[in-house]
Formats: sequence, structure tokens, C-alpha cells
Amino acid sequence: MKMDSDLLHSPAVGLAEEEEADMNDWKLPLAFMKKRHSEKIEGSKALAQSWRMKDRMKTVSVALVLCLNVGVDPPDVVKTSPCARLECWIDPLSMSPQKALETIGANLQKQYENWQPRARYKQSLDPTVDEVKKLCTSLRRNAKEERVLFHYNGHGVPRPTVNGEIWVFNKNYTQYIPLSIYDLQTWMGSPSIFVYDCSNAGIIVKSFKQFALQREQELEVAAINPSHPLAQMPLPPSMKNCIQLAACEASELLPMNPDLPADLFTSCLTTPIKIALRWFCMQKSAKLVPGVTLDLIEKIPGRLNDRRTPLGELNWIFTAITDTIAWNVLPRDLFQKLFRQDLLVASLFRNFLLAERIMRSYNCTPVSSPRLPPTYMHAMWQAWDLAVDICLSQLPTIIEEGTAFRHSPFFAEQLTAFQVWLTMGVENRNPPEQLPIVLQVLLSQVHRLRALDLLGRFLDLGPWAVSLALSVGIFPYVLKLLQSSARELRPLLVFIWAKILAVDSSCQADLVKDNGHKYFLSVLADSYMPAEHRTMAVFILAVIVNSYNTGQEACLQGNLIANCLEQLSDPHPLLRQWVAICLGRIWQNFDPARWCGVRDSAHEKLYTLLSDPIPEVRCAAVFALGTFVGNSAERTDHSTTIDHNVAMMLAQLINDGSPVVRKELVVALSHLVVQYESNFCTVALQFIEEEKNYTVPSPANTAEPGNLTPVRDSPAIPRLRSVNSYTNIRAATSARNLNKSLQNLNLNEEGGPAAFSPGNLSTSSSASSTLGSPDNDEYILSFETIDKMRRVSSYSSLNSLIGVSFNSVYTQIWRVLLHLAADPFPEVSDLAMKVLNSIAYKATMNARPQRILDSGSLTQSAPASPTSKGTHIHQAGGSPPMPSTSSSSLTNEVPKPPAREQPATRPPYTPTLGGQAPHSHQFPRTRKMFDKGPEQAAEDGDDPGGHRNYISPSLQTGLCDWSAKYFAQPVMKIPEEHDMESQVRMERQWRFLRNSRVRRQSRGITQRGVSRLDDQIFINRNPGVPSVVKFHPFNTCIAVADKDSICFWDWEKGERLDYFYNGNPRYTRITAMEYLNGHDCSLLLTATDDGALRIWKNFADQKNPEMVTAWQGLSDMLPTTRGAGMVVDWEQETGLLMTSGDVRVIRIWDTDREMKVQDIPTGADSCVTSLSCDSQHSLIVAGLGDGSVRVFDRRMGPNDCRVMTYREHGAWVVKAHLQKETDGHIISVSVNGDVRFFEPRTPDSINVLQTVKGLTALDIHPQANLFACGSMNQFIAVYNINGDVISNIKYYDGFMGQRIGAISCLAFHPYWPHLAVGSNDYYMSIYSAEKRLR
Repeated sequence: MKMDSDLLHSPAVGLAEEEEADMNDWKLPLAFMKKRHSEKIEGSKALAQSWRMKDRMKTVSVALVLCLNVGVDPPDVVKTSPCARLECWIDPLSMSPQKALETIGANLQKQYENWQPRARYKQSLDPTVDEVKKLCTSLRRNAKEERVLFHYNGHGVPRPTVNGEIWVFNKNYTQYIPLSIYDLQTWMGSPSIFVYDCSNAGIIVKSFKQFALQREQELEVAAINPSHPLAQMPLPPSMKNCIQLAACEASELLPMNPDLPADLFTSCLTTPIKIALRWFCMQKSAKLVPGVTLDLIEKIPGRLNDRRTPLGELNWIFTAITDTIAWNVLPRDLFQKLFRQDLLVASLFRNFLLAERIMRSYNCTPVSSPRLPPTYMHAMWQAWDLAVDICLSQLPTIIEEGTAFRHSPFFAEQLTAFQVWLTMGVENRNPPEQLPIVLQVLLSQVHRLRALDLLGRFLDLGPWAVSLALSVGIFPYVLKLLQSSARELRPLLVFIWAKILAVDSSCQADLVKDNGHKYFLSVLADSYMPAEHRTMAVFILAVIVNSYNTGQEACLQGNLIANCLEQLSDPHPLLRQWVAICLGRIWQNFDPARWCGVRDSAHEKLYTLLSDPIPEVRCAAVFALGTFVGNSAERTDHSTTIDHNVAMMLAQLINDGSPVVRKELVVALSHLVVQYESNFCTVALQFIEEEKNYTVPSPANTAEPGNLTPVRDSPAIPRLRSVNSYTNIRAATSARNLNKSLQNLNLNEEGGPAAFSPGNLSTSSSASSTLGSPDNDEYILSFETIDKMRRVSSYSSLNSLIGVSFNSVYTQIWRVLLHLAADPFPEVSDLAMKVLNSIAYKATMNARPQRILDSGSLTQSAPASPTSKGTHIHQAGGSPPMPSTSSSSLTNEVPKPPAREQPATRPPYTPTLGGQAPHSHQFPRTRKMFDKGPEQAAEDGDDPGGHRNYISPSLQTGLCDWSAKYFAQPVMKIPEEHDMESQVRMERQWRFLRNSRVRRQSRGITQRGVSRLDDQIFINRNPGVPSVVKFHPFNTCIAVADKDSICFWDWEKGERLDYFYNGNPRYTRITAMEYLNGHDCSLLLTATDDGALRIWKNFADQKNPEMVTAWQGLSDMLPTTRGAGMVVDWEQETGLLMTSGDVRVIRIWDTDREMKVQDIPTGADSCVTSLSCDSQHSLIVAGLGDGSVRVFDRRMGPNDCRVMTYREHGAWVVKAHLQKETDGHIISVSVNGDVRFFEPRTPDSINVLQTVKGLTALDIHPQANLFACGSMNQFIAVYNINGDVISNIKYYDGFMGQRIGAISCLAFHPYWPHLAVGSNDYYMSIYSAEKRLR
């Protein structure tokens, strides 16, 4: 045992060990730190998606109004000489005036037709007022609700007036006639777009707005006062939806430069490339491009709509650049309205950006309504100039020598810029400018692959990026690409679609409409695809079939079910999970898919996933089986047999280690309950009956007085902190709730022990009643009743569940639900309580029997006699039955439930319980969904007496939506814990440095040897009698548990940090605690003597403690005050938790998989009192109540794994400890005080020491070779490993030397020489080695 003293002082060895331990901190696995533990299981809040155009529009009619009056200049304009003359690129003076006018009109129409070929065009050349009126009204009539365009060229008439008039002609062209904008508005109606190409055009825009405002006011007046004269007139149309484009401000004249066309504004709007190139040549910088002349520009080869030609490529670049400028400068909603709603409007506005740039260079400012921010200085224009430059510089050689055209590097460079943004950026910044260009690039096969890759990386940044991409207009492009057969696009498209659907699932309809689902079905069926891509494909399909009937039908025909079943055993867990979810969704309320599943025996194939190592996969399988039995169609015997089969398979998960799985299990069973409602009602009535005629002695009554501690109520003890996840603490079921129960359950039978009577609530209820849930008021079956039922119904062993005859399936499932209603995890028990109460409520509402007789097939209790109390279960409207005189006082004081009108609708099914309850084989096979229940009023919550309809067929856990969040969040980003710079990583580093400091300093002390240990460094009065204490290994926190609560103290500062309720039922107590992940983010595990394990986080700091998880570690424990309760040992290296206690096995849980991995039979007839394990050698040492110490090797089979049994102790073993060193010994101590040392390989002890008799507590220091004993005789003795007493502690320091109480618990610090002592007088003290050593 003693190490070689020379070795001890050799610094090299010490250092190597230290460094190894510090490195191990990084390698140690963390338990219960996965996403399912750290976040709420629910979907993300749906972002309101504004990208879908509510109202796509078309411009269907165009009025071209030209007032040119060729040859006659208007009186108010003085033209320069020479002057701009060209109209629509035609010189009007080069032909006769009439011909010129017609040619210009025809040309203008052609120019517009390039942008919108399908509209109706009507020209009105030099018109009169009547002609304009006729034209506009007829166009509006034909266009109905669509948009009409009004193009006005006023170059041959006076400028617009301040009164809001433009000019046209009289019949003989002898006069200019004013036309009021107000009238124009009336004729044109809305929605409309107006283009004004004339001087002072801004005046029209202003007048237009004033008239529009005037109209709004008239409409309001007419609406408020119907007798007003305005209301008698036909109502003027509202002008809200009108768009205007004007060539210049109110005070500006159009440019007259002879090198420019006269209708410069119209040219920019309708022939942008032509005017842009001419303007480029007119700039000084054009001289840098040799050989380019205006004539040459006319000869640029190609067509505008062919992107492979020079002209087409320029047009494409122009579109991309103007789109990008608009998207970057405009507010999102305005961008949507002007650039995405209507093709013609979008084109005009893109070209309007060019008009602003060109016309501003001639001191002219084009105006629009709605107004746009200035864009003429945007940096993207430089990219345009460069593209034009590169294109024009090739022109002379192309035209003269016919050389090949080199394509512009513009798109490749923009993609590079986008890539730089993606790789170099920080989290919070402006969106990338190039997004609209990426969209344009998807049109080109050359860059498509790269563009999709970058787009995918952008979408991966999170939901905000997906929303941005959708608002740019990506959707139709990626939808169209699904028709492509290129295999190299598959992974990219699947990734992009998974991202889109994770954020906006409404796209399911678009996909099915365009047959997009077939694309993903083929990806899923393609075995050469990597598992990640098949996972995304199956996620997309799961969204397509989610509550969408058309999608379910389409995917069923596409053979989705067979495809999914083939991949159930894939090694990739996420794929298994989503395949199961997808199956569960396709047959949810869709019978053809269910029968297809039956034919493929889908349910049997899903059974294998119920024991999957990944909890989320088990969960998905439970979900799929739940919706499989949860279909509402009429059933045959065959389907009922299948349902029973599935139900019994699901029942085996009752003690699964993961609450997520058990929650899903309750929901799955609730589907079954909904389907066979009438059968369950009958079972419920049987159980309610049976429960009334039994009394269950509760261990709580036989407890020693020491266990019930009235001190709790003294005002000096502060209230417990409320705990987040404990919304429904069941210890506090007040008498009021029970009295409300409709069937008047007599809990307190005459003469029986008053175990569950509300008057006899445990003293802790005062502290926890503040935490009670409001739901309790609504429940018929209180937690106490359900708990009693659970124990009445001979629930001694769950193993008898398997292999039952089918006529009692309903009874078995009812028992499973009773068990789940007592689940240690609140969310699970709340759900199960809802399901049970829903049925209890329906059963008591539906049944108005004379009496209920034993049905024989369901229960073995004797028939209830007619005089027995509580047999009359009355309708809510009636009064409760009068109790017989022998009943307890509680029942006599039951207030009458509020009288209520009989409900108009009877529930559809009333069990025929006149003489006898039907046997289950007589149950009707058809199943019905839940009806609304008789209470309609109760839904609104205005009727306090009414019970809610607890389950609806759509009961859900949010698991699927929560799982879908994975696809919405970044997948490619390195997680925070691996990012060297992240805060998470820094905090972890700090903790590991702290750990190594504690190890180093404590080793310094223990190696010098501890000669005394009686310096009291902490004392405080605990709120409850300490029953278990546990030091945190590295910080100065100590956890002290009493019967059902935990107190945290800072032993260095001497202050209390926290005190909260563990949530265990009243008749149970905490018997063990462990710190998990003590080296990093600590969690606290508590074990209670009913076999439940609970794990807490956020304790002992400013946050509220939260329950991370809880499960039934041992299922067959019956709490007794004389037993060992539950004992545990935790192995951080492997993540294994050993549990045992008042059972005949040692059960090993794998916390990573959250499932039981092994049951080792102890082979003894007494309880296990102590466990100690060693991960290196797979050994487990157990001390037992019969005095034996047993050694097990967990690598061997259940029959051979007990490798050694020592029977040297004559009495109960208090502690058995396996030392962690390589040649570690087993040290064990019994109540009689004999300490024995065993070498695991030899059958007899190698050393025995005798300490005090009557031991109640003992602990062994893992580092310092000390052990401490506490006894009923009120003192503590500390020994070294040779058996020498180094300290005897009998009195507290201070407190006038008060005597220590009977010792209830002891614990050494794992590193420091500190000993914590709890005693029955509520005091908690800590002793340490003398000061000079520390």
C-alpha cells in the first residue's frame, strides 16, 4: 500500500502524472451535454416569410401617347441650334411629318415589345382629349384588375402646368388643350404605371400625388356620411397602387445636346444598352479604347436575348448589375414590389437606374414615385464600365478580322468576391452585395456548379441567409434546376433545398406541383450517394409529406415507404432518425400509406430501432409507430392485432433512460387510447373501483420520527427556490383539488393508515406548494390517486408485461400509463396525467351505471357490494353520492360540484354497464377519435368547474420540428467548443487550469502526510437533516441533501448558495449523489430510494436550477426505511453509471446512449449497500447487507461475472472501496467497525483493523490514505491506513462546545484533506488538516 518514499519525492514522476491528468481533462467525455439536454425540445419560431409575392401582376395594356406635332415647336421652349432631334432613334425631319409620327409610334411600340411582347399596345398620335379618354377607359376595361401603362411624350406641346395639367391638341391642331391629371387618374384607374418624357415632368408627379390624396379624403367622407353629395356620385378609384417615372424635376428642362436623342429618358428606359454604349463613347475615358467609334457601336454582333453573343452578354451583365444595385440600396419591401412583382415594371426600373446615371451627367434628375434613393454613384457602375470597356476593346478585331469573342470575366470575378465575403467575414455584418448576381449566374451552365456551391455555403449561415436568398428571388431558379439530370448538381441541390425547407416548409406544395419530389426520391434510392445527402433528401421528403395530403399521395406512389425501410439499418444515425420520422409522417392520418406499410411489415422493421444506441433515433421510431397505430379509419381484426402488437412492443420502453423517448412514448400510447377509447374507459372504471377498495400501507407512515422534520415550517428557514423545470411539483396536492374529483374518491378509508389523506401532507409541502401547477385543479385523478392505483394494480414487476394475452392489452397499457404518470421527469408525467385524466373524465361522464360489477376478465377483486361507498359515479350535473356514516370526515365536507345544465350533446359512446362490464372480447372493434367531450363551455376557461379535454388527437412533443432545426442551423461552421478563440473554449481552458492547480496543491499536502484532521473550517445549520454530502472536486462548493431537497454551501466563504426541491414523491428519500462532469460543466445526480435518478444543472449560481434529465434507474425498488435505498458509482472515463440498492442486480447505464447496457445479478438475498468500480480493469466491488463483499468483472456473462466473494464481515457492509492504483486493494468496513483489506486476486483478507462499534457512516480518502468513521455514539474518529487514530472529534468549535449529534453522513474531499460531517441535529461541519499544512 505504501509507495516507495524515494519515488514520492522524485519531481519527474509527480510532473508526468500531473501533466497526464491535465491532458486527460481534455479527453474525458462529457455526460448529458448534448443538444437534447441543453435546449427545449421544440421547433424554431417560424420567420414570417415575405418573399412570396402575394400579388404577382402583369402589365397587360400599354397606351403610347405621343404629342410631337412634328415641325412645329411649342411656344414656351427655346431650342438651341443645333438641337437634340432623334425620337426613338429616328430623325423626324428626314421624312414627311405624318410619316415621321407614324414611324416613331411604331418604333416606340417595338422598343417596349422587347420587354413585354404579350401586352396590348395602342398608339395615340397627336390626340385630342376625347381620344385620350376613349383610349384609357377602353384599356382599363379590358385590363380589369391588371396593370396598365401610360407613356406620354410631350415634346411638341407646352410644359405641364402648376395646376396639374398636361397638353394635347384640338381637332384642327389650332390650339393646345389642357388635360387634367385628375381626369387621367379617373380614366386610368389603378394599378397603373405612368411614364412622362417632357420638360418639367416633376410637376406632374407632384400634382398626381395631391389629386390622389384628395381622392382618399373624398372616399373617407363618403364612407362616413352616406347622405353627403359626394357619396351619391360614382366613387373615384383609389390611386394607391400607381407608379410614376418622370424625366426630370419640376424646374428642369430636358437636355438639348445634339449628340443625344431628344427622348433621352425614353431611350434609357427602352433601349438601355444602345444608349449606355453611346454615352460611354462620349466620355473622355473612351479615348483609352482605341478604334471605337459611334458607327462601330451600331455594328456590335449578336442579339439581346442570346447570352453567348457580345450584345446578349452585355445585356445580361447590365441586368445583373442594375438588379444588384437595386437590391443593395432599396428597402426590401420596395425592392419586392418594383423589381419582382411585374416583369415590365422590373425592366423599366432597372433601366431607370441607368437613366438616373446618364441624365444626371446632363444636370437632369429623373424622378420616380415611389421615390428611390440615389444610385448613380454606386460602386457596381464601375464594374459595368469595365465590362463595357473589355467588350468594346475587342470590337475592331472581331468586326475586321473575325476573331472569336472572349467572354467577360465579370461573373467569375463577382463569384470570387462572394467567396471572399463567405470566407473572410465576421458573424454580424451587411449581407453580401453579390447575392443577386449569384442568382443570374445560375442561368449559365459554365458557372452553375460554382454558383450553387457558394449559394449552399451562404444558406448554411442560418435562417436569415435563407430568407435573404428567397427575397432576392432564388426560388424559381432552384425549382427549375430540379429538372436537370446532371449528377454533379445533386448534392448541391439537395443541400440547398434542405436549407430552404428547414426555414420555410410551405414550399412543399410548389415541389409536388412541379414534380420536384421525384428528384429527391431518386437521390434517396441512390445507394452511391453519401449518407449525408440521403439524409437531406429524406428530410426534404419528410417535409413534403408533413400534414399535406397531396404530398403523401405523390410520395406513396413514388415508392417512398419501401425506399425508407431499406435504409432503416444505415450506420448513419441522422439518416435512421429521419427515415423513421419520414415514415411516421407519410402514414399519419393517411390510411393507404399505413396499409402499404403493413404489407411491407414496416412496424416489425421499425422495432429494431427501439433499441438503437442513439436516443433521437429511438424517439423517431416511437413517433413512427405512434402515428402507425394513430390512424382514424375503421379497423379490421387484422389491424387491431397489429395495434396490440405495436402497443406491447412500445410498452417495453417504459424505463428507457431518455425522457425524450418516454415523452414520445406517452404520445404514441395516447394515439392508441384515442382509437380504443371505449375499451380504455372500461379499464379506467375498473381501476377507479379497485383503487377505492384497497388501502396501501405507505412506508411514509412507518418512518421514524427523525425523518419528518417540523423545523421546515419555522420562519427562520427561508423558502425553497422555485425550480424551472418543476412546473408541477406533486407533493403539494391540496385538499381542494381532491375534493373537486367528480367521482368523489375516498382516499382515507376507515381505520386504514392516513397515508394519502390531504390533511396528512408531508411537512415539506409548505415549502413546495408555491410550485404547484394550476393544472392540478383540473385533474380528476390526482397524483396521489394515480400513484396508489399504480401500486394497487400489482405492479410489482414490469417483466410480466411481455407475453400477455391480448384481451388484457388495454389493462397493460393503462398500467404503463400509470407508471409514466409517476415518471421522475415532469414533462413526461404531465403528459401521462393528461392522457389518464382525459379517459377517467370520459369514463365518469359516459357511465351512469347502477353499479359496476367485476368483469372477471380485467380484475381479480371481489364484486363491489351495493352499499360500498363511491360506487355511484354521477354525472357532473348531479350531486355527489351521500357518504355513509362510517366514512371519514374528509368525505363529509366535500362541497357539491357546481350544478350545471345537462350538456346538449351526449358523448357518442356510453358503456353498457347496467349489470356487468363487458369482457374485452366483446369490445367493439371500430375505433373513434376523441369527441369534444360534453363540456363546450370549459374550452373557453370561463367555467371553473369544467374539466378540459386533456388530449387531442394532435398531441405532439415537438420532436420532429426540433430535429428539423438541425438543417436550419450552420452545418459547416466549426462548433464553438472546437473553435480555439471562442468563449466556450476559453472558459473550459480556465476550468482545466483550476483543476490542475487543485490537484497539484492538494497532492503537495497529502504527500507530506496528514497527522491531524480536526481543524473546523466550516459549520452551518442545514435546512434539513443532512442525509448525503458530496464535495465538488474542484470548486469550493459542497452539496448537502436531506430527504427531498438539496442545499449548496460555499465552504470557503461559509455562505449558502442555493436550496431547491429535488421533486421526489413524499414517501421517498435521497440516498446518493454524484457530481457528473466535475472537471468541466458540473451536473449533479441525485438518486432516491424508489430507484429514480435526476440530473440537475445551473445550481449554486445565480440561475434557476434546471432538471437536465431524469429516469427510473432501477424499476423494482420498493422504498423502505430499513433498506440501503439506491447506491450509485459514476465512471467519468467511460460515461457508465453503476446503480444498485434494494434489488438483486447491479444495473449499468450508459449515459451516452441513455440506456441500460447490463444487469449483473448479485446472487445474494440481501441489498447492495455500497458500490465501487475501476474503469481500467472493468471490476465492480459491491458491499452487501449480509456482510459479504462481492467482486464482479463486467466483461463476462451474467452467470460467470462474479469473480470473488468475501464473507469475512459478520454484519451489514457500510462501505466497500476499490482503490484506483494499479495494484489497488479493496477496503471494506462493516457496521461492527472491522476494516478489512483484500487483494482482488486472493481469497482472504490481507489486513484487518478494528475501529469503533455501531458505525453509521464511513468514508475513505482516495489520495491521502485516511479513513473516517462516524457512529451513533456522537463522535468521529479519523484513522490513517495503519489503523492509528489521528483525530477524535466530539464537540463543535464555538457554540459553547456543543456535543456533535448522531452522525448521519460523512464525506472526504476527493483531493483536499477535508472531511464533511452531517449530523441529526441539522448541523453540517467541515474539518481539515492543521493550518500550517494548508
